[in-house]
Amino acid sequence: MARWQELVERLLAERGPRLIAYAALLVGRDGDAEDLVHDAIVKVFSRPRPLRTVDEAEAYVRSAMPSIVIDKGRSATSKRRAVTRAFERPPYTADLDAGLDVRAALRELPPREQVCIVLRFFDDLTVPQVAARLGLAEGTVKRYLADARARLLPLLDVTEWEDDEEITDVVSTRRGD
Repeated sequence: MARWQELVERLLAERGPRLIAYAALLVGRDGDAEDLVHDAIVKVFSRPRPLRTVDEAEAYVRSAMPSIVIDKGRSATSKRRAVTRAFERPPYTADLDAGLDVRAALRELPPREQVCIVLRFFDDLTVPQVAARLGLAEGTVKRYLADARARLLPLLDVTEWEDDEEITDVVSTRRGD
């Protein structure tokens, strides 16, 4: 068995549940989260990298996930627009009560906003760090975060969002931390 295969097996055995939980924040559904982890592993291990430890492998896999989500979201948005043009779609309705969990609220965001929120508040990255990770300008990240905040306020039953501390408290409470 090749060294990279052993590392992948150890990664999945030791960190698989944690990677799936992180992926679920990005995509919202457990089945999709497992697919995202698989896609990220394929992306990371399809090219030779100097990965020696499970920690290094996990870091690479985690860092690959946001760009995969954005790429798939971009593709899905294009398909959705084409279908919408072909067929008139009834307006989306959902019962969004106060008990809506964070994962469901995150699913309501466009992929870039969702990824920015997860990186900012779950990975606890600064705006410059999020911008660097995604290859975006800081102002663009700030715009995505502001737009996401506006969408999340009613979904999380929060009336105001004055600073980053408040959303971190809401997210932590909803996650059970």
